Amino acid sequence: MDTSIQSTFLLGDDLEINRMGHGAMRITAPDLFGMPENPQNSIDVLQRAVELGVNFIDTADQYGPFVSEQLIAEALHPYQDNVIIGTKGGLVRFGPWADINNDASPQHLQDALDGSLRRLKLERIDLYQLHRIDPKVPAEISFEFLAKAQQQGKIRHIGLSEVSVDEIKHAQQYFNVVSVQNRYSVMERQWESVLEYCQSQGIAFIPWFPIGGGMTPMKEKLQNIADRKGVSIHQLALSWLLHRADNILLIPGTSSLQHLEENIDSQKIRLDQDDLNELNTLADNV
Repeated sequence: MDTSIQSTFLLGDDLEINRMGHGAMRITAPDLFGMPENPQNSIDVLQRAVELGVNFIDTADQYGPFVSEQLIAEALHPYQDNVIIGTKGGLVRFGPWADINNDASPQHLQDALDGSLRRLKLERIDLYQLHRIDPKVPAEISFEFLAKAQQQGKIRHIGLSEVSVDEIKHAQQYFNVVSVQNRYSVMERQWESVLEYCQSQGIAFIPWFPIGGGMTPMKEKLQNIADRKGVSIHQLALSWLLHRADNILLIPGTSSLQHLEENIDSQKIRLDQDDLNELNTLADNV
């Protein structure tokens, strides 16, 4: 069986994205609240990511909050023609990340979208993702707002985050869903059905927390395989995702130049069918 991997994915039929992207959550302060102690380091990481071939940067208005978007613009604006910025709206926080609430009302989404456009110095956001479906707001109201914003030219493509297959199908009645961000990794595969549905629909699947938490016995087995391949456990987990499905886009986040380069190098790892079989059955054997 051919275990080679595609290096790019065509998002929304018109944006060619290198499958190794960069998640910009961790370029903020360590607790994700406020500016980092050394903003220049975050700027250096973003610029180096693009130098290394990354052309998809994922962020959200609540990373910081607002700080991640501001640093992205400072580091990369004016953007290279092929650099795609994806951001998200639909959450509100006033303190640590745990102190966060849903708000996908049209009023909030309007403010969030306009704020992201302003901070990112963009007239249109290439990928705008609903951070969460708000249980207090009928989903169709949020979806109608996003569809209208797209028609107004403020959004090029629309994605979703932390959704089920039924929720994706519901959203597809209002707009073309081009991406889904759910928590998924070699150690946490509860969204397997969503990944498979996205694959069947040509939707990008963007796993967050791609190394996963998982259980200690599974991590030990992963470490054994990583040692055998001569790579880190983190690189192995990223490589598995690249091999798992061609519609997976990776957004590992880091504020370290060294870790950034390690993430990029994980694209060079080749897993044969025996490696994949062993990794695919890990969760079943713990």
